[in-house]
Amino acid sequence: MALGIQNRGFTRWWLPVLALLMVMQLTACGDKEPEQRKAFIDYLQNTVMYSGARLPTLSEDQQKKFSNYNGDYAILVGFSQQLSKSIGASLTPALDQINQIRVAQDYMSKRDALQQSIGALNLLGQQIQSAKSQADAARMALKQPDDLKAVYNQVYDNIVTVPTHALMPAIPTTTSFIQDLVHIGDFLQAQGNQVSFNNNGVQFRTAQQATQYNAMILNLVAKQQDLLKAQQTIQPLMCISRDLI
Repeated sequence: MALGIQNRGFTRWWLPVLALLMVMQLTACGDKEPEQRKAFIDYLQNTVMYSGARLPTLSEDQQKKFSNYNGDYAILVGFSQQLSKSIGASLTPALDQINQIRVAQDYMSKRDALQQSIGALNLLGQQIQSAKSQADAARMALKQPDDLKAVYNQVYDNIVTVPTHALMPAIPTTTSFIQDLVHIGDFLQAQGNQVSFNNNGVQFRTAQQATQYNAMILNLVAKQQDLLKAQQTIQPLMCISRDLI
């Protein structure tokens, strides 16, 4: 009987010790968060801020160092990858097709491909808006300490907000230019044997035909400067999308 009393007494003494050890263990795990946050902030400031739109993939060691903040980084990577993929499937080939128009006959020979690219460009705008909405929602759900939040917001603007604002106006500008190219191709196709191509130029049977054609070309030239400005604005994004092809 005495032995039983001793066992119960030992148990009563040991349980508080176990509880204390558990608290100490949890506290020790919690202490890693400042270290993880510091490592993640350093990575954002010294690596991501200078990476452009293409973000590096985290190594296993980095994932261990950042731990709970890997999801925060995944938001940036997810948008960056979607942006590059969408541009590579639509805007990049569309601009390549524009650059392939060198002689009058190209308006007709490239017409079908250009027409298809218009649909792809319309889809591009929807894809980017959807990707940004998803990224914005995920960002709003994050629970970040103030020091990390300040740095993360700056990086988020560079990776998500600024590229989106640069890209969206370039889409209708490019689309409008391509539509004019297609319109010229349609016009030349409709002339049948009333038009001929010589020395990379074009000749018409009537002055009215020539006047219509020249008006379309002048309109195209007037829009070309806007297209060049749009290309310059999104050039960094274009380079990344080409590298991924």
